Amino acid sequence: MSASDSTLRDEPPLAITQTAYEKVLGFRAATEPPGQAMWVEITGIGAGEWTYNMYLRPLGEAAPEDAVQAHEDLAIVVPAASVERVRGATVDWSENLMAGGLKLINPNTPSPPMAEGAGDLSGDVAQRAIQVLEEQVNPAIAAHGGQAELVALEEGIAYLRLGGGCQGCGMATVTLSQGIEVALKDAIPEIVDVVDVTDHASGSNPYFEAAKK
Repeated sequence: MSASDSTLRDEPPLAITQTAYEKVLGFRAATEPPGQAMWVEITGIGAGEWTYNMYLRPLGEAAPEDAVQAHEDLAIVVPAASVERVRGATVDWSENLMAGGLKLINPNTPSPPMAEGAGDLSGDVAQRAIQVLEEQVNPAIAAHGGQAELVALEEGIAYLRLGGGCQGCGMATVTLSQGIEVALKDAIPEIVDVVDVTDHASGSNPYFEAAKK
């Protein structure tokens, strides 16, 4: 390796299968300079999931705060900003004819994690929904400056308004579908759908999409 052993971390954020490891060594053998590291970096969000890039780059370019791990003869670098977003993920190889190649099996999503359970729920459906929002959802999205409010509940459909950092945020759809909706449906079987009625266009965040009606 071209970098000091002091850059290697004791707790690697991700794993790599033997098949993927052998494929990367094959790719690396055909590139210059020899002995490059494999870099795994989160690049954005697509379809509610983290998008990523995997590429070869010299190990010596890793910053002190980047996570660097050794897998046999291969060094794997995860930039500091991507570490928590790939923690527990696995680099694998797929032979799929349409979408084959290296892939990242990542248990993490952009949606903030919701708290486990909402305690003992009581009252009608609307009251229980408010409990879930107050006890599970809002403490989670408060870390991102957001909040969720129940504005109506009709025929099993919960209509929510997102405020604070969630209003006008491009992540609002992901947070709603992967976090808030799941929390409400898991806790309250009577809720069959969750609809965002927020006026995202008036939010202060730079990215927005029209609220669902």
